[in-house]
Amino acid sequence: MSKKIKSLSQFQLAMQGFKQNRLAVVCAWILGIFYFCAIFADFLAPYSFKNEERNYSYCRPTVVRFVDEGRLSRPYVNAMQLTFDEYHKRVYQVDAQKKYPIRLFIKGDEYKILGLIPCSYHLFGVEDPGRIYLFGADARGRDLFSRLLYGGRISLSIGVIGVAISFSIGLLLGGIAGYYGGLTDEIIMRICEMMMMIPGFYLLLALRAAVPDDFNSIQVYFSIVIILSFIGWAGLARIIRGMCLSLKTREYVLAAKAMGVSDIRIIVHHILPHTLSYSIIAIMLSIPGYILGESGLSLLGLGIVDPYASWGNMLSDAMSVVHITFAPWILLPGILIFITVMCFNVIGDALRDCLDPKFKMEEI
Repeated sequence: MSKKIKSLSQFQLAMQGFKQNRLAVVCAWILGIFYFCAIFADFLAPYSFKNEERNYSYCRPTVVRFVDEGRLSRPYVNAMQLTFDEYHKRVYQVDAQKKYPIRLFIKGDEYKILGLIPCSYHLFGVEDPGRIYLFGADARGRDLFSRLLYGGRISLSIGVIGVAISFSIGLLLGGIAGYYGGLTDEIIMRICEMMMMIPGFYLLLALRAAVPDDFNSIQVYFSIVIILSFIGWAGLARIIRGMCLSLKTREYVLAAKAMGVSDIRIIVHHILPHTLSYSIIAIMLSIPGYILGESGLSLLGLGIVDPYASWGNMLSDAMSVVHITFAPWILLPGILIFITVMCFNVIGDALRDCLDPKFKMEEI
């Protein structure tokens, strides 16, 4: 091993190993783009999540044109006119006479930047009465592209927040059980086993049933976060407890005890940091489960409800084969869920290889 490699910390070695995994790097960029778009969805989306135009129900994606009468022009879209064919099916025909230029930083639906600063400017859009549907429209004529951005804000954040809460609980309880042992260990482990004995999704449904029906979407959002956090900590706590059983006999822990350091400080500052490698891997591999849990609840109508958007409740439109046949673009939320889950799994596998104690980098 070269001197350059020897001078690097364990974290730097792990990051170098991660960068060598091109697929994991690509997945990290994809997730970064998803989270960026979700955070700034208000500005990036041409419409609000609740902006609807019933006359454009299931309107197909609009075509952005760059050529006008044989000449290169600024991007524009044509008006769409709803008609019915001989089978009484909806058909949207292009009205070539009506053209709406795509404008940047156009004024539209009002919102607050990061929930604080009032604003009404969007990255792009067209003037009324024109409509631009990059990914088509849903049953109520709402822009699917805009709702995907807003839906990502809920679906992606639930995974991160839920994991942060559940893993904090699991790390702390697992550390306490492993450090103290005896009766404390028995009680905490029996509770964990009771939690793990019940199938996760059924427990999720049971806890969701306890949430009052008069909750608004924001209250439902935090309720789902708490429910997902409640059912996700037990497995981690058992594994951390096993790791702490061996870590508590190390010399630095015994030295901290001899110096009179409190038990909770020993657990938090001397034992749990040595489980960080495993915890990071487990977090990355657990986030998809939280995203799927929220999507499942919303798909069944028990999660986020209209007009608020999440990838799960948007996918509920795809429950009908007729709707899928007529408007296949309503499957896009499911595709984004699949991509997100796969990206987290790939990154988790890559981190596991990099943070493995037996992992050795080749000489550079």
